[in-house]
Amino acid sequence: MREYYDDRIVALSARLVTPFIQLFALYVVFHGHYSPGGGFQGGAMLAASFLLIRLSIGTEAAQLQFRRTWGTPGSSIGTLVFLGTGLVVVFFGFNFLDYAGLPLGLPEPELRNLGILAVEIGVAVAVAATLTAIYDDLVGERPAAHHAGVEQATDLEEADQVEGPAWHEPAPEAGDG
Repeated sequence: MREYYDDRIVALSARLVTPFIQLFALYVVFHGHYSPGGGFQGGAMLAASFLLIRLSIGTEAAQLQFRRTWGTPGSSIGTLVFLGTGLVVVFFGFNFLDYAGLPLGLPEPELRNLGILAVEIGVAVAVAATLTAIYDDLVGERPAAHHAGVEQATDLEEADQVEGPAWHEPAPEAGDG
């Protein structure tokens, strides 16, 4: 098992496609309060773009785009944005997530528009950070050291398949059974 697929064409393709995936993910997040889609879908697409880079050029090189240490803080910040948007209106006597109660001094339609946008952004940040952190946790701190034994075992298995096993079980005879 490899940490990433070591191929120049795959790496170049991933680097070219990733900005477009991220741009479309941001479109989904920002357009989500007008149409289907929104925070979860946009966050999942952002995470997919981060994971595409991790799988194509390696986890260590992908740290420039989204650092391993940003997973938990990003999840927390996204959750706090969602929760904060809902709770701030409670302190002003409105129901949880009733965006008309946001204390910004704007007309009610604009308050609702900004409130749902804040919630969508919070959800997108939380989802993208959480999914990326799950991948990073599964790979581990030093993926190359983690997979070193697996590479060696795979090479031995391939050699066995080419050369055949060193010993064979006797085939059962037709009368046994």
